[in-house]
Amino acid sequence: MKAFDYPVFDVQIASAVPTDSDAVLEWREHSALTAIASRDRDRDQTLGSDAAPGAQWAFVKLKEAATVFERLTQARKAVSGAWQTGDQHLTLVADSAGVLDALLSAALAALYTLPTFKQDPAPASTVNRITLVGPIAADDVKVRCAEAEGNALTRFLSTLPANELTPWSYREWVEDLAEAEGWDYRVYDYKELEQMGAGAFLAVAQGSESQDASIVRVQYRGKPESTETLALVGKGVCFDTGGYNLKVSGSMFGMHGDMGGSAVVLGSLLTATRLGLPFNMTGWLALVANHLGPNAYHANQVVRALNGTTIEVVDTDAEGRMILADTLTLATRERPQWVFDYATLTGTCMAALSTRYSGVFTNHDAWWMPLIGSGQRSGERVWPFPIDPDYDEQIKSDIADIQQCNPGKSSDHIDAARFLSRFVEAGVPWVHLDLAADSHKGGLGHVPSDVTGFGIRLTRQWLQDWSSDAG
Repeated sequence: MKAFDYPVFDVQIASAVPTDSDAVLEWREHSALTAIASRDRDRDQTLGSDAAPGAQWAFVKLKEAATVFERLTQARKAVSGAWQTGDQHLTLVADSAGVLDALLSAALAALYTLPTFKQDPAPASTVNRITLVGPIAADDVKVRCAEAEGNALTRFLSTLPANELTPWSYREWVEDLAEAEGWDYRVYDYKELEQMGAGAFLAVAQGSESQDASIVRVQYRGKPESTETLALVGKGVCFDTGGYNLKVSGSMFGMHGDMGGSAVVLGSLLTATRLGLPFNMTGWLALVANHLGPNAYHANQVVRALNGTTIEVVDTDAEGRMILADTLTLATRERPQWVFDYATLTGTCMAALSTRYSGVFTNHDAWWMPLIGSGQRSGERVWPFPIDPDYDEQIKSDIADIQQCNPGKSSDHIDAARFLSRFVEAGVPWVHLDLAADSHKGGLGHVPSDVTGFGIRLTRQWLQDWSSDAG
């Protein structure tokens, strides 16, 4: 499996444009260069200036941005073409902290090259030094650099092909990452999960002859003197055929990315590690493939989950909620302060929001508005959906405690959230993110690739907002 090679960037703050800059991107109302300032253009380039002789100087006229997301979107477009192959030193210029922050975020996202298997790949960026000219705090720079690395890890994993990232290779790769980062590491393998009675998870896993599925627990300890922890749970379906409810009409293509939730967990842990955040954070990765075979589960079976709940199987393509059910039980039995789960879960959430927002659910009513606020401040927008108990009527079973999903047409994103809520231990605050914005054609916000890595900035912002409120 490919290594995650994240480039090392030397990011500095300066009061003026360094003379050794290879490329300069200036984004504000009026350029500092007379030759550009006298022209009314959205974008101009000139070679040669007193500030940076021989550098490519790009000027983008600042447009009003009402939200963080809009500013990040503008920044993504602004950095496109701002440097050339062979450039090593990029300078970003702006006259407000918010604009410079957005430029840095967009540049870091664009400078990371996603994995490729082409014989003749396009040359990777050679930029290794970034100078920021404008009012920005060093602490904010550190945060954006850490988020960028976490986002890059999430996109890297989500891009790997299905024969590279299998439940087995993924598990081994996470073990190596945990060792490198100093995280605690524990595997619940297929046989142990059988002994534990994790029937919901194993219903999906048993379709693979190799029995390579597992639940992996990794922990970042940023507050080692404390026993308190926060839990992050991620759906890690390395490939989803749909099982006996086989995906058709091209909808199976792209299902190597159905492990995006687990990648967000790892990216968030890496971001926390780079920042040294003062929390203990436990990541739970539900790693499996949803295959079709003689042992695969099918409709009208009844399986018993780890917490004893019996589930009537309706659709084998609703596998994500099955593996998350037992993983949430394991995670919340440790009594974390709260638990987030991340999953590329339902088409109905994308139908409701498109791929510009992600859906959010919580059993803690006081968090509805704070979650929206964290999304707005991070530029990774979320919108809440109801999770009232009367929705259980839609997944009521005549022969089991609950149906896996509604057998007809229904609000499946809400049904899935109600289903998952049954596996969260009483008293544990829980948030479910249905990652509709995991992939967006042409990029989203500051990220230029279709695979967006959505969730890293949101989680980091939520940690900041939640700890401020708790403190």
